[in-house]
Amino acid sequence: MGAALIAQAMDRREGAGRYKAMQSIMDWDRSRLAYRAVKRTFDIAFSGCVLAVIAVPSLVLAAAIRLESEGNPFYSQIRVGQTHRDGSLSTFRMWKFRSMYRDADERLAELKGQNEIAGAMFKMREDPRVTKIGRFIRKHSIDEFPQFVNVFLGQMSVVGPRPPLPNEVAEYTEFDLQRLAVKPGITGWWQVTDRNSTGFDGMVQRDLEYIARRGILTDLRIIALTVIEIITGKGAF
Repeated sequence: MGAALIAQAMDRREGAGRYKAMQSIMDWDRSRLAYRAVKRTFDIAFSGCVLAVIAVPSLVLAAAIRLESEGNPFYSQIRVGQTHRDGSLSTFRMWKFRSMYRDADERLAELKGQNEIAGAMFKMREDPRVTKIGRFIRKHSIDEFPQFVNVFLGQMSVVGPRPPLPNEVAEYTEFDLQRLAVKPGITGWWQVTDRNSTGFDGMVQRDLEYIARRGILTDLRIIALTVIEIITGKGAF
């Protein structure tokens, strides 16, 4: 049923039909009470275990980040979460280990012309704002580990579409907004397939594929593939 709804939504790329299609996807997903209960239980248990294991290593990493460059070793941003039932957007504060210099946000405007990802997001392979430690933790996705706090609090899930920035969502079409129909995640189908080898449209496509297929086995498969990605650093900027 999910695949049929996604196919229907993707055929409606113009007008209000896309919004109605997204609402159908959201209603269908909310009806899957057993899956959602298992997913939330897993999120709480898994994120709690990870936070306990990384507690001491996180303090060591935070100290190393602070020694290399001034500023808080943790970095937070306001991100857009799952769309509310009435169609309005939700936001939350997402946490990361800081992988850039303290003035990174102020320097973004001067680098916009060097964006290597087409669409409503910014990626740059040799970003001069990234620190030495930052390059390593970004390659192996270690910078994302503090987001297990967001997962534990219920703002994110372990698996789901990546939460975008508000200014990115401002450029979304109604079709693109469909990727916000479910709770965002630390990792997802896009990360373990195309990741940075495709543009924004490719990411939306992968996220919609995940929404259509998502289930317990799919989530476990994505987590297993993510562990491989973390070890190898494959496809990371």
